[in-house]
Amino acid sequence: MAEIGGERGTIFALATPPGVAGVAVIRVSGPAARDALGALVGERLPEPGRLVRRRLRGATGEVLDEAMVVRFAAPRSYTGDDVVELHCHGSRAVVSAVLAELASMTGLSVAEPGAFTRRAFENGKLDLTEVEALGDLLAAETEAQRRFAISGVSGSLRRRAETWRREGLDALALVEATIDWADEEIPQDVSPEVDRILSGLREDMQDALRGSGAAERLRHGFEIALVGAPNAGKSSLFNALVGRDAAITSSMEGTTRDVISADLVVEGIPVTLLDMAGLRSGGDEIERIGVERAQARARAADIRVFLEAPDATLPSEVMELWQEADLRVATKDDLGAEGAGEGLRVSSLTGAGLRELVDALAAILSARTAGAGVIGHARQREAVERAVARLRAARRKGAAELMAEELRGMLHAVGELTGQFGAEEVLDRVFGRFCVGK
Repeated sequence: MAEIGGERGTIFALATPPGVAGVAVIRVSGPAARDALGALVGERLPEPGRLVRRRLRGATGEVLDEAMVVRFAAPRSYTGDDVVELHCHGSRAVVSAVLAELASMTGLSVAEPGAFTRRAFENGKLDLTEVEALGDLLAAETEAQRRFAISGVSGSLRRRAETWRREGLDALALVEATIDWADEEIPQDVSPEVDRILSGLREDMQDALRGSGAAERLRHGFEIALVGAPNAGKSSLFNALVGRDAAITSSMEGTTRDVISADLVVEGIPVTLLDMAGLRSGGDEIERIGVERAQARARAADIRVFLEAPDATLPSEVMELWQEADLRVATKDDLGAEGAGEGLRVSSLTGAGLRELVDALAAILSARTAGAGVIGHARQREAVERAVARLRAARRKGAAELMAEELRGMLHAVGELTGQFGAEEVLDRVFGRFCVGK
């Protein structure tokens, strides 16, 4: 067993997905990373930042693989520690052999999920908003999600928070000057300047909060509910839009009893499409439960598409669910009957009008995502909301001492946003979202 030491623990993990691949990357981070590389390749270590070919050997001298290796010297690495990457052949046998060899080295341990990124955070390479954005980037499935995550990784929210902290400190310094030198002559009344700073801060934070709802929906996906009477063609349209027979279709009323969902992408924006029970009064107990669930889910959706067929008109009470930017569509256009729809007419059978419906939905979604701000997580939103509340309280306080206390509370909330201040369980929850190897 090789003896590998160090003041701080050294961790390792497979950084690429498990399975058969052309290349598998194994990452090692910590004070013993350099020694671990030396144990594998011998004395000829590459210069930092240089990718070279080396033969990896076990402790007995057995050749494990021909690999490309690179090392990064602290603090110029992803984690801020010494880091080694082994770019091996991607077979399960090779990866298992190299990981087993690393595990046999004293002082090395397998990384927990998010351990590498947590070290980057602890070493000041990333703040908590950038960590969360990196998690979003790893989970991104659509182009819109990728763009939003890249903005966060590039520090859009961090820079905003730095401005809030700097201006908050300016206001606090002015207020505390009136406390520390209360018996001295202050060159000028600082109240107008403090009011100006606090007004600007609150306005900017509230502007960021206004776009948080759209940003959160962009991360998780917008919900679009197909609403209509029984036999309005909801399930047929659902299947046509998702491109498969996900919902059972029948001419018998009440076929759909529960909410059925499917994920799809509309112009790069993630969407969850909902098919649900036809809305009508009466029916058996199970159908009535389905109708109640359908009404609740439709009311909570981001967009409702009201469907009306020539043989299944839309009950007037259903329109109570109508909200701004919803759509009304005439279905079963292949029957050739006149109907509602404000120009939007579709046929699930022939495909007529489906493109126009998707385009209309894309226009609504694009308008909503255009207002997406830099805050995309509930934790971030709650921290900024606390900061705004402390700002409001500070402006109401007449005594300088009380105002200063509220401003310190505001700065603490901003610090929680970036991770400068924060409970350990919050950090555990954030980094627990990551996979092993990141």
